Amino acid sequence: MSRVTDLLNSNGDSRNEPRHPEKAHRPDQPVARKPAWIRVKAPGSPQWATTQKIVKEHGLVTVCEEAGCPNIGECWEKKHATFMIMGDTCTRACAFCNVKTGLPHALDPFEPLRVGEAVKKLGLAHAVVTSVDRDDLDDGGAGHFAKVVAAIRAASPNSTIEVLTPDFLRKPGALETVVAAKPDVFNHNLETVASKYLAVRPGARYFHSIRLLQRVKEIDPGIFTKSGMMLGLGEERLEVLQLMDDLRSADVDFLTIGQYLQPTRKHHPVVRFVPPDEFASYAEVALAKGFLLVSASPLTRSSHHAGDDFARLKARRTALPKRL
Repeated sequence: MSRVTDLLNSNGDSRNEPRHPEKAHRPDQPVARKPAWIRVKAPGSPQWATTQKIVKEHGLVTVCEEAGCPNIGECWEKKHATFMIMGDTCTRACAFCNVKTGLPHALDPFEPLRVGEAVKKLGLAHAVVTSVDRDDLDDGGAGHFAKVVAAIRAASPNSTIEVLTPDFLRKPGALETVVAAKPDVFNHNLETVASKYLAVRPGARYFHSIRLLQRVKEIDPGIFTKSGMMLGLGEERLEVLQLMDDLRSADVDFLTIGQYLQPTRKHHPVVRFVPPDEFASYAEVALAKGFLLVSASPLTRSSHHAGDDFARLKARRTALPKRL
């Protein structure tokens, strides 16, 4: 029996409280050996250290660290960090996610300013901001998102901004608050197909997430919308194709598809490692269904190459024939 501990935030505390208390008594799941096509650059370069220093100096949290992103070595070497606002503790307990679960602390009113300063210091042309779920807040943290967007605009006016938000389930008016802040990209990940929600994402509702993305376009058609999913959780091909159709019905512009990687033995097991050629096949189908852009590979993640992808999104929208 293994114990999942919080090694990122223990601050030398030998007690090491469980990182996922809700999973502590679950039976261990097998951890499959990763195939040859899943290989990443180890972090630790001087540029990586510079990024880490800036993040820590500003007292910020990144999803790169908290979620154990495999691309952290590559991204931080380029000074690309994805900020995770509203703390390091999530009120949900998704079966795939490595972010700590529990009761979060109160919001830090100075966090937006620090995010803005860090974006400026890192020289980010495209800033990506995500968050933990904050079901404990009346607006789900939407107002805090808006303040972070405004702070980045003030500190780094030439930076474009992408938000990756929770679903704001049962938070009336929350989505409208974030959209009114006018991020350049609004991202909300479906994560998996509808049939897997009860096991993989039990606190969320598939069609609520679809409707959330559709509503963004209804409020502000100029904002790019984006969503992502993981493969390897036991989904069937026809279910993946249905997910694509559901996102296109909501007029979503950009789809990302990556391989699920199991964080610990207490998390959902990897049912299958999907080979690269299958990802390429899904990308081809998704483009044919009308997405402006598709990124699909085993190591694709929502914010991986987000700045380059944003430039491609703008170019492809510009190239579309004008509607009469």
